[in-house]
Amino acid sequence: MKLFKALALTTALAAAMMTTQAMTTDAMAAERVALVVKSLGNGFFDAANKGAQDAAKEIGDVEVIYTGPTSATAEGQIEIVNSLIAQQVDAIAISANDPDALVPVLKKAMDRGIKVISWDSGVAPEGRMLHLNPSDTNLIGETIIKLAADHLPDGGDVAILSASSTANNQNAWIDAAKKILPEKFPKINLVATVYGDDDSVKSTNEAKGLISSYPNLKAIIAPTTVGVVAAAQVVTDQNLIGKINVTGLALPSEFKQFIDNGASQAVALWNPIDLGYSAVYLSHDLIGGAEAKPGAKLSIGKVGEITLDDTNAAAMAAPFTFDKSNIEEFSKIY
Repeated sequence: MKLFKALALTTALAAAMMTTQAMTTDAMAAERVALVVKSLGNGFFDAANKGAQDAAKEIGDVEVIYTGPTSATAEGQIEIVNSLIAQQVDAIAISANDPDALVPVLKKAMDRGIKVISWDSGVAPEGRMLHLNPSDTNLIGETIIKLAADHLPDGGDVAILSASSTANNQNAWIDAAKKILPEKFPKINLVATVYGDDDSVKSTNEAKGLISSYPNLKAIIAPTTVGVVAAAQVVTDQNLIGKINVTGLALPSEFKQFIDNGASQAVALWNPIDLGYSAVYLSHDLIGGAEAKPGAKLSIGKVGEITLDDTNAAAMAAPFTFDKSNIEEFSKIY
């Protein structure tokens, strides 16, 4: 009986040790990548999260923590990053609300051994290891103007409804658009740039303000998925379809109704699913020991490969145009 009890105790202890060892091994094996977005409840970032989760499953032993503030502020993101540092995540991939305000907290994260990348909207170089642009900045700037100019053969007044005034990506695209205007689109007159802070209510009010302030306005260009929907809804509600064309960067699933009703002739966007997917792959590369340096080639899985430039940044892909010929198809995807 004593021998039986001793064997039973030994077996139980061995089983407990094996379970503990397995749990420890699993915990050590699983990489934790935090996908920090500008704000929650934004369809663009929800789609990016889908791609991020797909990448995690494809790689294996990767957990994606999808998080962001309720409103698009740097303060909200700083609070979240501090929490992630306390959780000792392996990597932070952030779409920044402010390129500079986030630098100190992200440097703190890197000092703690956390890999930090920015994607979509960049962080200043000292606050990250690399940055993934969704597309080439100059190409996006030219695209958003061309989307309006293609339907204004005689030119005319246009205005830009952006996200926040500190959004690094938005500002870079707008600067690129302004530079290309005199050379390629001399008939297009940019009358104003306003900011809706990626908030539906504020973007709606800013769109109404543009229409009221510029009676000859022919197009509103919104390089933000929140702003473009808000502007198109205002044009629809004010019976201005055919008079003011709304264009910019939009999710097909959110914007299809405005292509269908004529408030917009065409919009463009890259695939946000691929963008989130690529951000996780790059984080995984760095966790695995890849070095972020100019000229380095890094895998972004099935999307391909990027080569970092002198600022450790790279572009994922060219924007794609959606109009009546294809919006139905793509609205079912993202």
